[in-house]
Parts: sequence; C-alpha cells; structure tokens
Amino acid sequence: GLGDVYKRQNQGIAVGMASNLCGFNLGEVCDAAVAFLNNPGMDLLGVLKAPDFPTGGIIMGRSGIRAAYATGRGKITLRAKAEVEEHKNRMRIIVTEIPYMVNKARLIESIAGLVKDKRIDGISDLRDESDRDGMRIVIELKRDANAQVVLNRLYTFSQLQETVGVIMLAIDGKQPKVMTLQEILRS
Repeated sequence: GLGDVYKRQNQGIAVGMASNLCGFNLGEVCDAAVAFLNNPGMDLLGVLKAPDFPTGGIIMGRSGIRAAYATGRGKITLRAKAEVEEHKNRMRIIVTEIPYMVNKARLIESIAGLVKDKRIDGISDLRDESDRDGMRIVIELKRDANAQVVLNRLYTFSQLQETVGVIMLAIDGKQPKVMTLQEILRS
C-alpha cells in the first residue's frame, strides 16, 4: 500500500565525510599561531615543520606536508626508524620506531609471513625485544644477505613504510569544509 511506498522512500544512506587531522607539537602550533598573527601571508612550513606522530617514524619528503598545509589534503609517507648494525659477525636490522597506527604484533606477523612465502629473502630470525624503555624489533640476517636490500624490501612489502592520508576537514560556520592550515589558524 501507500505506507510501504512511503517507507521505501525514506530509506537510504546519508553522505559521509572523512577527516584525518594529524597531531602536532603544541609548542610549534603556538609558535605558528603567533607567526600567523604577525604575518598572515607567511609560509608556515618553516614554523610548523611537520606533524608529530606519537609512535615516531621518519617522514619522507616535504611535498605531502606542503600539499596538506596549502590545500587541506595531502599524503605523507611515514617510514619506520631502523638501523643496521653488526652483531657476532652477522648483520641485523634494529627497528625502534614504527609508523603511526601500525600494530607492532601484526607487523611482526606480516614480516614472518613475507619470509615464509619467500617474498623477502635473507632473514634468519625475527623477535620483539621491546620493554618499558622503548620499542626494539630485531631482524637477524643471514650471513650472505645485503642488509640495505633486505631493509628496502621490508619498506616495500611490509608496514615499515606507510602512507598517511591527511584531510583537514572541520566544521566552520556550521558547514563542513576542507581547510588549509592558514584557514584553520584564522578560525
């Protein structure tokens, strides 16, 4: 009947909008706000250098940050902090920081899976030595393995390197809007 038609017309999915704002160092944000007040047209990349991810990691390049600040959207490539060291006549990779939102246990599982599936060669052992003093993932290498080649393959195939999408969507004057860094500071 007419009631069934009315019910069907009211069903649906509303529009969804995604927002992904990165965290920043509070002192740098305060410095950027003061700099913006003194000179609204200035390039804020010199003051608010980069997002401050709680799990650390290394931001690769500045273009993603620059795009996010200028347009409100950008992609930041975040890489784990890893060092190659020699131990008992063998090389090993020590990971002390991982990209934001990467689960350490799943990361270790996925690396073990890559070794098992022979997608990455040269790894003889993998263990988590993290404690209350900090994160420490140890990747032992085979004698003939090239540490830099193994590390580059890990960056390619595992979550030791991730891309973080930035969408600076906020409510401004009761309207959702993707905002530039200057528009956020102005608001």
